[in-house]
Amino acid sequence: MRSSWFVKYPILMTMLVGFVCSCTTLEKLPKAHPDRKTFINSVGMRFIYILPGTFTMGSPANERGANDDEKQHQVTISTPFYLQATEVTQGQWKKVMGDNPSYFKSCGEDCPVESVSWNNVHEFIKRLNLIERSDNYRLPTEAEWEYACRAGTTTRFYTGNCLSTDEANYQGNFPFFGCPYGKYKLKTVKIGGFPPNPWGLYDMHGNVWEWCQDFKGEYPSGNVKDPKGLLLGSSRVVRGGSWGRGALACRAAKRNSSPPMGHSNRIGFRLVKTP
Repeated sequence: MRSSWFVKYPILMTMLVGFVCSCTTLEKLPKAHPDRKTFINSVGMRFIYILPGTFTMGSPANERGANDDEKQHQVTISTPFYLQATEVTQGQWKKVMGDNPSYFKSCGEDCPVESVSWNNVHEFIKRLNLIERSDNYRLPTEAEWEYACRAGTTTRFYTGNCLSTDEANYQGNFPFFGCPYGKYKLKTVKIGGFPPNPWGLYDMHGNVWEWCQDFKGEYPSGNVKDPKGLLLGSSRVVRGGSWGRGALACRAAKRNSSPPMGHSNRIGFRLVKTP
């Protein structure tokens, strides 16, 4: 009886199998925050809708471990944007670019792509826009990145004032001052393996530093709207810390930079898609 039903409705059966396969593929992706609108592109990159808002960027001058270039100031993000829920993976890079430059290839296609320069990333963006027939993909600005990382929190990390190695992939032998020690994995790990922040974004702390669009420079002295950084400079901002650095480098306010042609197995990226 069952086999005759399959024979009688072969087209319907094909559609059903295709639907199941599609769902199975999506199930492998990290779960999105239930209160956030999401978008998945043709390469399998999931994006989370980020609403506009105002936040305090940087860290208090008296915060232990804070740097002089983290001066607190108020920033308004005036327009919504989609931010990728995870770092770009080796598999996603390979689909777009046809190769895999990562040092940690043995980690697998679901691990973040790394060893890519800022210039390499812009070639990736150019090709992705061609594939998607759009011009909507780009790197986040430094302000967008910190706004999304904090996700409404005001503490050192979106997890609070401590960050454990059950919450992020970093050098666990160097926790934040007064916080517990943890494991040191010595490498990248698969995306989405730790709890997301309150807005459904994964690995904003640790795993790999993430390229931003901005040149590195001093923060403005007053309140600003949609800052984009310096027009000229010698290095581009990277954010979030990495597998090879301690918790101090993973703070939401921590700023680092690298020359745009530089690459490292500690640096990757995630993308913005404008609505």
